[in-house]
Amino acid sequence: MDQSLLKYRIALSLIKGIGPKLARNLIAYLKSEAAFFEEKLPTLRKVPGIGPTLEQLLRNIDRKSLLNQAEEECLFIQKHHITPIFFSDQDYPRRLSYCDDAPLMLYIKGKKCYDAARTIAIVGTRTPTDEGLELCEKLVSDLAERHPGTVIVSGLAYGIDVCAHKTALKKHLPTIGVLGHGLDRIYPFMHRQIAREMLGEGALITEFRSKTKPDRHNFVQRNRIIAGLSDAVVVVQSAVKGGALITAQLASDYNRDVLAFPGRPSDTYSKGCNYLIKSNVAALIESAEDLEYILGWEPGVQHPESVQGNLFTTLDSEEQQKVMETLMAEKELNMNILSLKCGIPVSKLSSILLELEFKGLVKSKPGGIYRAILSS
Repeated sequence: MDQSLLKYRIALSLIKGIGPKLARNLIAYLKSEAAFFEEKLPTLRKVPGIGPTLEQLLRNIDRKSLLNQAEEECLFIQKHHITPIFFSDQDYPRRLSYCDDAPLMLYIKGKKCYDAARTIAIVGTRTPTDEGLELCEKLVSDLAERHPGTVIVSGLAYGIDVCAHKTALKKHLPTIGVLGHGLDRIYPFMHRQIAREMLGEGALITEFRSKTKPDRHNFVQRNRIIAGLSDAVVVVQSAVKGGALITAQLASDYNRDVLAFPGRPSDTYSKGCNYLIKSNVAALIESAEDLEYILGWEPGVQHPESVQGNLFTTLDSEEQQKVMETLMAEKELNMNILSLKCGIPVSKLSSILLELEFKGLVKSKPGGIYRAILSS
């Protein structure tokens, strides 16, 4: 990426209150990221989406200081071989890009594995029981055996998080740690070696620039990235309050599947999981097989990718064709994501998918997943 462009993009991402939607408006209206730092306030005020609150914010920010901070970050990125990804880049994580509050900028150290076919977040308490650790280890181990290449996402925290990362490394699965601070440090400090090992099979990802401390609110903020990167979030053990429940709720808000292991009512670290299940936020699972059923994963089943020559003669509209082309390209998609990709409202898309099911061209699966079922 051009260093000058990178500087302006980083500086833009440092402004609190500017998310992807407003950033798109700014760049489209001003024609470049640089123009935001060069134009005067009357011009910026004309950009769609600039309300009174944001206008006041723009009055108070020091654009020169932001650019200086961004220049410093560019040097850090270059020195430590970090990959910066802006929200409009082609390499921006696909699943995360569908989230309205996705970060403008991500900083990545390691391999680009976040767009794998199957990605699962595993989260839970920092003080799990032996039973919770065993559940986590068995789930990851079974996924490695039944679905090689599945990416395991978590937050590199104590307890369930680090257990998921360690087991993924042991079973040679790619694993992503989402950090609540900059890439100039690892928190907790004792997980530095694990973080280094993760770079060989996966990556460390953060939205925070270097010198950002691991403050409490940062970890709450990073939870949306854990949820947004994943097909589903699995809660292994959790109390009734905590980061795992926040991540689960975010995943539900993003229309991702949430799964939880149940426990005894008297167990402190089962209360959160039981609550998610009782409130219909999470589906109850006891094994990797349950996860497969809920997500529609079928180990060992091969689905031909070639298409019958007369396929599109059986379709009744351009919208049906668009849906089929999208499903064939993506293999499987959640209805909400399919709606975004096709530009068709969910209310209308549901009837189109039903028609395609009647034609024998689409199969619906648990979790609102749809897949093309074409024969060669």
